Amino acid sequence: MNLLDRYIFKSVLGTCLGAVALFTFVLTLGNVIRDLLAHVLAGQLPVMTLVRLVWLWVPAMAIYALPMGLLTGVLLTLGRLSADSEITAMRSAGISLARIARPVLVLAALASAVALYINFESMPHARVSYEREFAEALRANPMSFIVPKTFIRSFKGSVIYVGDKQGSVLRDIWLWELDDQQRVQRLIRAESGRLDYDEASNSLVPTLTNAKTEERNPSNPEDFSKSPRAPSAGKVEEVRLSLDRYFGHEGVRVKREWLTYAELQAERARLAATPPPETARANAEERMKLAIIYHDKLNLALAVFSFALLGVPLGIHVSRRETSANLGLALGLVLSFYVLTVMVKWLDRHPEYRPDLLLWVPNLLFLALGVWLFTHIEQRK
Repeated sequence: MNLLDRYIFKSVLGTCLGAVALFTFVLTLGNVIRDLLAHVLAGQLPVMTLVRLVWLWVPAMAIYALPMGLLTGVLLTLGRLSADSEITAMRSAGISLARIARPVLVLAALASAVALYINFESMPHARVSYEREFAEALRANPMSFIVPKTFIRSFKGSVIYVGDKQGSVLRDIWLWELDDQQRVQRLIRAESGRLDYDEASNSLVPTLTNAKTEERNPSNPEDFSKSPRAPSAGKVEEVRLSLDRYFGHEGVRVKREWLTYAELQAERARLAATPPPETARANAEERMKLAIIYHDKLNLALAVFSFALLGVPLGIHVSRRETSANLGLALGLVLSFYVLTVMVKWLDRHPEYRPDLLLWVPNLLFLALGVWLFTHIEQRK
C-alpha cells in the first residue's frame, strides 16, 4: 500500500469509526431508554448491572450502525477531498477513479467481514447474555417491582397500587385483577402484606393481612346496574403476579434472530425433515421465516460494502464539505434501504413469493446504482 492509499485509507477509516460510534450510541441509547429506564428509576438495576446491559446492546445496534457509518464516513471524506480539489489533482496525475477508490473498497470488505461475525456470532451471544443478566437482576430483587404511590401495570392481568413500602413490608395495598379485555373482575384491598418469589410458577405471590375482596360479575364486570358481590374479609384466594413478561421460569427464551450460525444450520436441518401432510403448510412458513433470518444477516453484511461502493461516486460528485448535508444524504439512502427490506419481510407468511430471495433486491439495486454512478463519473472525467 503506497502513500496515497494510506492517506485515503486513514482518512476514511477515522471518519467511519467516528460515524459508526455515533450511530451505535444513538441506537443503543434509544433501546436503553425504552427497555431499561423504567427499571433504573425504580431501583431494580444496580449500576454495574446497568453498565453491562448497555454494553450488551452494542453488538445488536452495531450491525445497523455499520452501513450508515461507513456510508457517512465515505461521503464526508471524499466530499471534502473533492471540494478541496484533491480528487481533481489525483485525476490530473493520471490516477483512475477505481485506483482512488481501492483503499475505500478494501475497508468496506473488512467491515463486511466484521458485520458477518457480529451478525452470526457476537450479536446472538450478546442478546442471550443480555436477557439472562436482565432476568437475574429482576429475579434477585422482586420487591423492586413495587414503587409506592404508583399504579403498577408490569404484571399481565393485574394492576397493583401500594401506599407505602418499608423493606419487605407493604402497606395500603390495592390489587385489581383484569380479564382479557382489561376489565376489573376482582378488587382486593389489604392493610399490609409482603411479596415472595415463587420460582416454580415464575411469579410473585402476595401474602396479605386484613384483606377485603370485592368481586364483579365475570360475564359483564362493567354492568354497574347490578351490585357487586358483598365484600368478603379474611382469607383471600391466592393471587399470582406473573413475571413471564420479563423472563420465563424455564430460562431465557431464545428468539430465532439470536441463533448463531451453527444453531441456525441445526434448526434448518430440523425443519427440513419431511413433515406430516397436515402440517406441511405451517412447516413451510417456519422454514421460510428461518430462511429470511439467515438471508437477512447475510444481506446486512453485504449492505456495508454496497453503501461504501455507492458512497464513492456520490461523495466525489456532490463535493460537499457540509457535514449535515452528507449526513442527511446518508440517512435518506439507508432509510430507503431498510424500508424496502421491512416491506419484503412482511411476506414471511407467503413462502411461494420467496421473500428470502427478494430480500436481496434492495441490496442489488444499491450495488447497481453504485456501479452505474461509478462508471458515469469515470467516463465523464
